[in-house]
Amino acid sequence: MKVSRILGRKGHEVVTIDPDSSVADAVHLLVERDIGSVVVTEETILGILTERDILRLADRDASRLDAISVKEAMTSDLIVAGPDDTVEHLMEVMTRNRVRHLPVVVEGRLQGLVSIGDVVNALRRDAEEENRHLRSYVQGTVR
Repeated sequence: MKVSRILGRKGHEVVTIDPDSSVADAVHLLVERDIGSVVVTEETILGILTERDILRLADRDASRLDAISVKEAMTSDLIVAGPDDTVEHLMEVMTRNRVRHLPVVVEGRLQGLVSIGDVVNALRRDAEEENRHLRSYVQGTVR
């Protein structure tokens, strides 16, 4: 399965935030939307701010979350996916780089966001479909 199919099922909406917003604002947005990351944008993609980034920051000085900007806390060295990438490729990239969210980008434009949950769900669906076909074959209902 390819990333484009995952986005076709889940949609292309991506929650974004301005780089000058505070980390506290980002925390409120993450909680309000029940998500694990926000993509930092101005006219282009600048980075991603994840729960893990915020936890590291809070561990150093939780009292300053409202004083620190998103651009100071975000991960700017982005790892991205393309719509033609396979789920297996995403798993490898996410595992190797220990990331749980990949922005999907085409020609520098944000097209969606894929999480590790999306990847697991896609693999589960593929396995269920394959099991149905195998069961039908073994039972003789497919010719």
